Amino acid sequence: MDYNSIKLEIHEDKIAVITLNRPEKKNALSIEMRTEISHCLKELDSSPDAGALIITGAGSTFSAGFDLKEFSKPDLFENIYLSSSQYHRDLWNFSKPVIAAIENQALGGGFDMATLCDIRICTENSVFGHPEIKFGGPPLFTPLQWIIGYGLARDLCLTGRVINSSEAFRIGLVSEIVNTDVIERAIQIGKTILEAPMPALKTVKNYMNNNANLSFEEAFVIEHDNQFISRINKMKNKD
Repeated sequence: MDYNSIKLEIHEDKIAVITLNRPEKKNALSIEMRTEISHCLKELDSSPDAGALIITGAGSTFSAGFDLKEFSKPDLFENIYLSSSQYHRDLWNFSKPVIAAIENQALGGGFDMATLCDIRICTENSVFGHPEIKFGGPPLFTPLQWIIGYGLARDLCLTGRVINSSEAFRIGLVSEIVNTDVIERAIQIGKTILEAPMPALKTVKNYMNNNANLSFEEAFVIEHDNQFISRINKMKNKD
C-alpha cells in the first residue's frame, strides 16, 4: 500500500522501517499519519517478511508532537480522538520488537510514541519533553513511569521541562546515544534481536506488554512454569 504521510521500507534482513514523513511539519502526528501508522502496523504484524521494526522521522526531527492545527477545528475532534486511541493501542500491542531511532525533537505525542517502543536510541542533539501540559494537554504518564520510574515521570509530566540526550541516557529513557547514523545503528540492534527465534521474541514481548503490574508469583507462573509445562507436553506428544 502507498502512504502519504509515512514511508515503509522492508529490508532483506526482515527489518522494517517506518519513517514519519512530514519533515516540513517536524513530522507532526496528524489524523492521516496516525491512521496510516495503524494500518501499517497491522500489515507488518502479520507479515513473515518483517521481524523487527524501526520507527524514525524524516529530515532532522523524530516528531514534535500532534498536529496542533487540527485541534483548532472542532469538526475534527472525533477523528482526532479515534485515530489517536487506535494508533497508541496498535503500537503498544505490536507483537514484534520496536526500536525508536530518534533525532532532535521527541516532544508531546512524539515523546509518547517513543515510550511505546521497546528500545530507544538517540543522537546527541535529541531532546524530550511534554510541553503540551502548559497548554492544557495532559501527557501519557503510565508508559513513561514504567521506563524511568515513578518520581522522574511525575517530574517530567508536571513540569513539561525538556531534557537533553545526556539526561535521557542517565535516567534510562534511552539505552544509547549514537554518534553516527542513528538508522544504521538501529538496524544493527535489529539484527542482533533477530538472532533469536521469532516465537521467543513474541513471547517475551507479550510478557513486557502484559505482566508489568503482576506480582512475582503471577508473573513467574506465566514466564517460567507455563513455559516448562508447555515444552514437557510437546516432548510427551512427540513420544
